Amino acid sequence: MLARPFGSTGLTVSALGLGAGHIGEAGASEGEVGHLLNAAVDLGVTFIDTARGYGLSEERIGRHLAHRRADFVLSTKGGYAAAGAPDWTGGAITLGIEQALGRMRTEVIDVFFLHSCPRAVLERGEVTQALARAKEQGKVRVAAYSGENDALAWAVASPLFGAVQCSVNLCDQRSLGREVAVAAERAMGVVAKRPIANAPWRFGERPAGDYCEPYWERLHEMGGDALRDGRGWLDLALRFAAFAPGVSTAILGTKSLGNLEAAVRVVDQGPLDDATTRRLTEAFRTHDEGWTGQI
Repeated sequence: MLARPFGSTGLTVSALGLGAGHIGEAGASEGEVGHLLNAAVDLGVTFIDTARGYGLSEERIGRHLAHRRADFVLSTKGGYAAAGAPDWTGGAITLGIEQALGRMRTEVIDVFFLHSCPRAVLERGEVTQALARAKEQGKVRVAAYSGENDALAWAVASPLFGAVQCSVNLCDQRSLGREVAVAAERAMGVVAKRPIANAPWRFGERPAGDYCEPYWERLHEMGGDALRDGRGWLDLALRFAAFAPGVSTAILGTKSLGNLEAAVRVVDQGPLDDATTRRLTEAFRTHDEGWTGQI
């Protein structure tokens, strides 16, 4: 697996990371989760991203990977649901980090993202100051922001953060020419979430009410199956996102080892050819009708 510097943070990450939301689902067995997590690290997937809001994910990472802590970069997200503090306060950050350290059985969180924190909260300064203190205390290595649009723009312009996470995929390209480009210029680590756009090609008809409905609509306006030009969707979408300019790692959310292995094989092929990348970029630009980043 290709490894890259995570901006100027001093961390090195795999081009493909694991989004650990699905492993937090109550229906996932401990055996299944443990096998997936250890197999991911064995495959060279050395960036694992979770969040307080992902069910049992943090504690399962601690349970199954604490003995391999030096083998991967661990990121989590928070700002809410910290026992003993109101959401989006300094206490929510301070207590949330302490609680995450305990759940994940680690002495330090490599990257801690403020998880879709509103811009007004960022500007108020309380949560960013609490995160800075945690970094000074050695509990967090990189203070980071995860989100979209105006809050993301504020974060990449701020000296407070060393990394950002945002949606980057075939159907969500606006940040590439804006926030991701600025982040790259500032040598920030960049995590591309939703690199396969929630796989809207799974649905033959508009999936009303489904999480990927906006991406389904965008994909069909951009040309639908004609965009593939004979390629598989996973190949086209994942390589586009993982090798987009400025992206350090693209995180695939899955609890299936087979899906993860397929994604590793795709990323191992390297970037798409320039003509294909230009075609996909132009398809988005031509049909973009205020298509903002999806939270």
